[in-house]
Amino acid sequence: MRESPAPSAVRRWRRRLADEHREAAVYRELAARREGEEREILLALAQAESRHAAHWERLLGDRGGGSPRASLRSSLLSVLARRFGSVFVLALAQRAETRSPYDADIDATQAMAADERIHAEVVRGLAARGRARVSGTFRAAVFGANDGLVSNLALVLGVSGGGVSNSTVLLTGLAGLLAGALSMGAGEYISVRSQRELLAASSPGGGTAAAVPHLDVEANELALVYRARGMSATDAELYAASQLRGGPVHDESAADEHEIVGSGLSAALSSFAFFAAGALVPVLPFLLGLRDGAALAVAIGLVAVALLLTGATVGLLSGGPPLAKALRQLAVGAVAAGVTYGLGLLFGSALG
Repeated sequence: MRESPAPSAVRRWRRRLADEHREAAVYRELAARREGEEREILLALAQAESRHAAHWERLLGDRGGGSPRASLRSSLLSVLARRFGSVFVLALAQRAETRSPYDADIDATQAMAADERIHAEVVRGLAARGRARVSGTFRAAVFGANDGLVSNLALVLGVSGGGVSNSTVLLTGLAGLLAGALSMGAGEYISVRSQRELLAASSPGGGTAAAVPHLDVEANELALVYRARGMSATDAELYAASQLRGGPVHDESAADEHEIVGSGLSAALSSFAFFAAGALVPVLPFLLGLRDGAALAVAIGLVAVALLLTGATVGLLSGGPPLAKALRQLAVGAVAAGVTYGLGLLFGSALG
């Protein structure tokens, strides 16, 4: 007679089953917001998670009744997938697949553990596509918010250290907000436009396809075009031969690079808005009527929380550890603000 499993094992199996059902639902919800190849990939992942769920159902047998609770991680993924369905959710799913417990679970099969490792790489690839699509705007937003938080806090601390009045600190902070946001927006626009113009100058000329039918097959330079773009001599010769046999001449690299860079206007607007939002945080206590040390303490606390949040967001979207990224962001901001406040004290004493 087969020995009954321990209650702790049954609870673990039910939790695993709930997690698999929830993760399958996440992939189906993400697939519903996509088309083509990405949709097919996400549906295949959902099917694999359902296959894993069947394993836990077999172990549970008639003990699988009730409503087992999924882990907090799986529940959070499900909520985010329903609300956003974005690269943010894919980044979280990537971390979830990477941290699968099946390697250490004696009741999970080796095939299931291997599946989870492959799933992590599949989701990593999907997340990379999403990151590429938003990288230009996201980079401008993160840099804008971080610069606004750190630079305006440093500015407020610096003039406060100089011993000026609260009204002067407030005026300086608001001036720093406006000047910095305009400067960031204009600089981001010029930067992205310049980068797109450089990419356009490096893109293949439009006459390449039209010239192919008229090439001298015995002595042509078509292979040199592909070697100049980075192909090896052998690959360039093979690709050139395929074009001469009537294959389509195309090059998607330039289009992909333009998509990654983003548009100048969207980057400029993101940079302006997020810098302004970040720069407003250290000014808020003064706008609300707080004074002197109390205002500075609240400003420092608010900026610290905001830096932790932006750092954690970068960590999640990059697939890295959110806590480490958050602490790094906080440490860099603290050093910049501390140095500026020290200089303000020094200059205030010297001028006083």
